[in-house]
Amino acid sequence: MTTSEIDENVRAELDRLRGSIDNIDAAVVHMLAERFKCTQQVGHLKARHQLPPADPAREARQIQRLRELAESAKLDPGFAEKLLNFIIAEVIRHHEQIAGDSPADGDAVE
Repeated sequence: MTTSEIDENVRAELDRLRGSIDNIDAAVVHMLAERFKCTQQVGHLKARHQLPPADPAREARQIQRLRELAESAKLDPGFAEKLLNFIIAEVIRHHEQIAGDSPADGDAVE
């Protein structure tokens, strides 16, 4: 069966659902952008105070928290953990980059 052969009611329902998916995808992207704006600020704060880019204890708490949220939302906790691990890795990479770009003690900050 080709897409042109799909019943009009089925096509309408498919289009409606796909429209919702597209809206959710847009919201996810915007939420991730906001999250990364916050984590960039954390990275600058850590760099100013010579704190390490990674915080394994916080990361473990966040993973546990997200797994619990996923379970209550009927989402696979393993998937949620994989997603958060991916995000954490990117945040740490940003923090390392920010720390590398920070001026050394005694250097002028413009």
